[in-house]
Amino acid sequence: MGDRGRCAFHWRGHGLELLAERAVWDPTRALLLVADLHLGKAEVFQAHGVALPSDGDASTLNPLLDLAHRLRPREVVVLGDLIHSRLGLTGDLRQKLRALPELMGCPLRLIAGNHERGSWLEGLPLGASEAVGPWWLSHAPEPREGFLNLCGHRHPVAVVGNACDRLRLPCFALDPRRDVMVIPSFGSLTGGHPCPRHERVWLVAEGDVVPWGAHART
Repeated sequence: MGDRGRCAFHWRGHGLELLAERAVWDPTRALLLVADLHLGKAEVFQAHGVALPSDGDASTLNPLLDLAHRLRPREVVVLGDLIHSRLGLTGDLRQKLRALPELMGCPLRLIAGNHERGSWLEGLPLGASEAVGPWWLSHAPEPREGFLNLCGHRHPVAVVGNACDRLRLPCFALDPRRDVMVIPSFGSLTGGHPCPRHERVWLVAEGDVVPWGAHART
């Protein structure tokens, strides 16, 4: 299990840490992976007449900065959907994105997601899926022979309990049939999709990462 707030994960002799902040840490490469921040989502809803309160994305960006300052990564990679849409790309958000690498103290790389389509982010080109060591990094699941695919897009959640006591908790979800690990959405304003029963699941709950019943189901 490892220390509270993180859970060791091993694949073919390679190690990762699943973090309670809904991120993945590769200690060998000092690489921090997050997905699905959906910055500017409140502004998009507001533009469509939905009175959704906005905190200027602070509830998403501040935890990312805290995590980068604690781990001191060589690089942060966003596995797609850094923004929600170009409609939410206000001048204020563009300014924050330009300052983000300096504030984190390391480079920021973006693998393009479906929500970045048609958008231009100054100083942050939309990259393609790629291999980094034993990992295949992508936004949506893209199984690749010989790699563990680390991706986002799906916003995985686990449904725990039943009837009125049911909870939906963010989780890490491994499809052992395809060697695909889907990481939970990092954004504070995102929904989620329940995991198929064959997937192995690690719950994110109360500041910890906990293996859940998927181990018994496989």
